Amino acid sequence: MGSVFLPHLRTGWHVDQAILSEEERLVVIRFGRDHDEQCMLMDELLYRIADRVKNFAVIYVCDNQEVPDFNKMYELYDPCTIMFFFRNKHMMCDFGTGNNNKLNWVLDDKQELIDIIEAIYKAAKKGRGLAISPKDYSTKYRY
Repeated sequence: MGSVFLPHLRTGWHVDQAILSEEERLVVIRFGRDHDEQCMLMDELLYRIADRVKNFAVIYVCDNQEVPDFNKMYELYDPCTIMFFFRNKHMMCDFGTGNNNKLNWVLDDKQELIDIIEAIYKAAKKGRGLAISPKDYSTKYRY
């Protein structure tokens, strides 16, 4: 139900504008199908943390069947993918899984997600393009 309350990016132009227009906060975009079970779980978690991270991050959702423009560019093949951007730059995060470009599994802990977003934001503010996740997910989510 969280995706109902989170702002939707309905076109490629809207995705671009969300990434381009935010100067001070991290842009968090969940790509996936709105009615996919994994996306619904992640959207609920994103909705529950949105107010707690609003000072340093803005959260959007984008149905990548409705807006397929970025599927190849960002390799959006997983049911649910979260990507991070800061000042028009894609932010990467080392989760220990080998894939630093995106978070492509469902988290079940609010604080874990807040910690990840905060770590990426802090790295971005320091001018780094790669953040280190506060937790190593290599044993749980290796691909």
